[in-house]
Amino acid sequence: MGQKSVVKSNPVVVMGRVGAPYGVKGWVHVQSYTHPPRNLMEYPRWLLVEGDDYRVVKPSVRWQGDHCVAKWENCETREAAAAYTNLTIGVLRSELPPLTEDDHYWADLIGLWVVTEEGHILGEVEYLFETGANDVMSVKGKKEHLIPYSKEYIVSIDLDAGLMKVRWDPEF
Repeated sequence: MGQKSVVKSNPVVVMGRVGAPYGVKGWVHVQSYTHPPRNLMEYPRWLLVEGDDYRVVKPSVRWQGDHCVAKWENCETREAAAAYTNLTIGVLRSELPPLTEDDHYWADLIGLWVVTEEGHILGEVEYLFETGANDVMSVKGKKEHLIPYSKEYIVSIDLDAGLMKVRWDPEF
């Protein structure tokens, strides 16, 4: 288990992904990673990230049925919109609302080392997802562990140390 850097040092937090073009006037489908998904609409500036490059845009966002679509300046055609497909949508950490002491942004949990109360290393948090009943973490090490993200299983989280302690059977 190597030393982890301080997670909060990254000034950009991933909030979604640009999908395929929507229509012919420069709109794109958007996959929001926020909870609830409509929270993405509250950020007036997005960073469209591709590798180490990014572009700041001020999106116009609307809901079409059960999904989000967006467009921004200088994106007026379907072809222009297609150039943004699969780019990551981020916002500056400084624009996020403050959290209570026991809350964490999912983006800050990605990459944390996960160990059991007994000290068994399970691996790193790869991603989190919603199941309806509860949120779940995918922890990958020698094998993948799907651990519910709830107080019943999470003993402690130390972002500065890059470590999460869990109540979990390493054989499960």
